[in-house]
Amino acid sequence: MAETRNPKPAAKAPDSTRRSERSRRAIYEAALSLVGEVGYTRTTIEGIAARAGVGKQTIYRWWPSKAAVLLEAFLDLGEQAAEAAGAEGGEYEIPDTGDLAADLKTVLRATVDELLDPKYEAPSRALTAAGIVDPALGAEFVEKLLEPSLQLYVNRLRAAQEAGDVRTGIDPRIALELLVAPLAHRWLLRTLPLTHEYADAVVDYALGGLAPR
Repeated sequence: MAETRNPKPAAKAPDSTRRSERSRRAIYEAALSLVGEVGYTRTTIEGIAARAGVGKQTIYRWWPSKAAVLLEAFLDLGEQAAEAAGAEGGEYEIPDTGDLAADLKTVLRATVDELLDPKYEAPSRALTAAGIVDPALGAEFVEKLLEPSLQLYVNRLRAAQEAGDVRTGIDPRIALELLVAPLAHRWLLRTLPLTHEYADAVVDYALGGLAPR
């Protein structure tokens, strides 16, 4: 009688999900690093693919353009930063200590630090510029990146209204623009240095007004 042997277990197939995630992560890192090193104009899909160690068709299968790659990479960078900071669900909240001015100064100082951090500055400028000439990308940039951040200010200012620290008739959406727009203007146009002291002054001017008392 022939000896019966147990069949050899079949080798496990490679996990395509894990492989895809590794490739995606490598593409994110390649896009962000290249924009920081050579600028947005000189960054290409071919360059991103070479840096990430993937074929350019892999990139085109997932994204329609280098701008789309960079936007998704930048969103992922923000999520990682939020998780590292211990933000619940990977999302920040503006603190509510009961002192509105102090809370706003805290968040605007953090915004200054992020805008001046080379890791964030190059992709931020690239996406801002690309969004100006590409309306679809600009709308996506606002929807996915800017709007969630602006909503945090709306929430904090509404809480301040409920606490009696802000007039009831104030529109939080307009009020938040008095806080964030000056920083964006100075950063984008490089008119003057962007500092913590400037951020503090913006809060004082916005909350105190300009009229003599």
